[in-house]
Amino acid sequence: MRVKCVLCDSIQSIEDQSSLAKRLRNRPIHTFMCEKCQERITDKTHKRIATGNFLLYRTPDKENEW
Repeated sequence: MRVKCVLCDSIQSIEDQSSLAKRLRNRPIHTFMCEKCQERITDKTHKRIATGNFLLYRTPDKENEW
């Protein structure tokens, strides 16, 4: 299966029977991001977290609500 990165528009091939390929086929809302872009975003996120000005808003778990 050929996929296109949503950020850098590079085209890559992934195995047709992989879980990622099945997820992309069955749920069109899911997007593909290449390893290079994923690593770049992860690094920038870690740098923002290190500054202390980064707030991650998550919904509380049901166990932690009490």
